[in-house]
Amino acid sequence: MNIDPSEDKLHEECGVFGIFGSPDASALTALGLHSLQHRGQEGAGIVTFDGDKFHGVRRPGLVGDHFNKQKVISRLKGHNAIGHVRYSTTGNSILKNIQPLYADLSSGGFACAHNGNLTNANSLRNALVQDGSIFQTTSDTETILQLVSRSKRKLIIDRLIEALFQIQGAYSLVILTNKKLIGVRDPLGIRPLVLGDLNGAPVLASETCAFDIIGARYVRDVENGEIIIISDEGVESIKPFPKLDCRPCIFERIYFARPDSIVGNKSVYAYRKELGAQLARENSIGADVVVPVPDSGVPAALGFSQQADIPFEFGIIRNHYVGRTFIEPAQSIRQFGVKLKHNANSSVIKGKRVILIDDSIVRGTTAKKIIKMIYDAGAIEVHLGIACPPITNPDFYGIDTPNLDELIAAKKSIEEINNEIGSTSLFFLSLNGTYKALGEEYRNDSNPQFTDHCFTGEYPTPLDDKDKGTVSNQFSLLSESN
Repeated sequence: MNIDPSEDKLHEECGVFGIFGSPDASALTALGLHSLQHRGQEGAGIVTFDGDKFHGVRRPGLVGDHFNKQKVISRLKGHNAIGHVRYSTTGNSILKNIQPLYADLSSGGFACAHNGNLTNANSLRNALVQDGSIFQTTSDTETILQLVSRSKRKLIIDRLIEALFQIQGAYSLVILTNKKLIGVRDPLGIRPLVLGDLNGAPVLASETCAFDIIGARYVRDVENGEIIIISDEGVESIKPFPKLDCRPCIFERIYFARPDSIVGNKSVYAYRKELGAQLARENSIGADVVVPVPDSGVPAALGFSQQADIPFEFGIIRNHYVGRTFIEPAQSIRQFGVKLKHNANSSVIKGKRVILIDDSIVRGTTAKKIIKMIYDAGAIEVHLGIACPPITNPDFYGIDTPNLDELIAAKKSIEEINNEIGSTSLFFLSLNGTYKALGEEYRNDSNPQFTDHCFTGEYPTPLDDKDKGTVSNQFSLLSESN
């Protein structure tokens, strides 16, 4: 079978972008979304407002497949725009679920793009349907639109706040109305959102790398529980929620964010190198070469190599030009499919004791194939180091994680995993070491600095839908939150 690490990784479900007051709003949004493409590859959309009408284009596939043509961009008129890239968690990449979602409200147009997951979406949806609401999508983002629509408050901001007080979970929103661009970050700041400026035009995005491509200046992170209101009058900040300590998702630093993004005033690349260095401090392994599992394992492998003083080599070469639609080989030659996307560089592996470094292990299926490939290339030992703790619990906040039964570390010990995947040894970064590498000291209590439930099982918000076993009456797709 083909080794495709993307099939055995955690997936961020989406990225958002917004800009206010630029004559090139749609083109800049397309560029911003292109930089956020790693956060979702199954659908993209842009909505603009030209002072009179809203315009929108939503398409399945990559940003560059649809938003690189002038005829498309020319349809998206206006100085204000928001955009979204999405990853479907259940394979239902249907057009109606692609964002931004749009609704005509009594106060005017309302377009919303959402990164995250509402943990009470099913409960709210069922109550709304019982009360007469009609849903057109299977996205929890539409629940937000329904709540805003039903509010009796006069001002759109007040209607939005009333809706936000009814939802639970993790979310970052960019919203476009007739007069405003609005950014919202959940009360714990689980999902990211940053504020920038492009020659006086305010910009919102999931990551700072979206600013770099358009030449915008990073201003600051949107704070947890903060609502940013951008209009012709300028940028306003309000904080309607009770003050809580920020609990950002730990996986943004470990895996999701692009290495060239800045998180917490430090590059993600630097965080990941330090994770690898800390892994080396905790584990002394005699070996001849350190090899990353490309591409996500590269920074951690560099950090490990430098700290352990063991040479770094690209012992696995990735083919970047094979997509998911590559022809499936016939059964008679299926064994060669292992090399479609990754091939061992035997010149630096043969006869060597190899330390493989990756950022995470989820199901273990890909690790098993890669380890066999390294052995087949002539390695005499293959040690696998993971630059984070074992993932023992599923996520409910906007990361696509397998069910508990599919998480290999939830049901097997490290020794059992090692035996199953065939490595000489297997070692993980400790939770304390993870926090230390990220510049924090882990507090072994109920209030850690990050949202780290995938490692600890400590969920920072209620999980109403999970706890109540709530399901939608007609749809089974609500687990694909965006």
